[in-house]
Amino acid sequence: MFKIIALVACFAVAVMAIDEIYSYPKYKFEYGVKDLHTHDHKSQWEHRDGDHVKGQYTLDEADGTHRIVDYTSDHKIGFQPHVQRKGHAHHPHGESYANIHQHY
Repeated sequence: MFKIIALVACFAVAVMAIDEIYSYPKYKFEYGVKDLHTHDHKSQWEHRDGDHVKGQYTLDEADGTHRIVDYTSDHKIGFQPHVQRKGHAHHPHGESYANIHQHY
């Protein structure tokens, strides 16, 4: 009788271990940064349900434009991004680096 109980217990542990290895992936997350001192502005969100992932990230580029990337991914077509840039590129105000006297 003890051997049967031990065998059933081992089987139950093995089933639980396999279930943890092959658990169904499902999650949602999002975050954002808006630092007024460094002008670091970015955000991201993502949802996953099994092999299907959908998300977006945004950031302010150094040239003043705003990048928006919407993406999807799955096991059939892989990663598919759609990139947009909003705004017009411009140089920061102030003196050009070419005009700065270099000290060596």
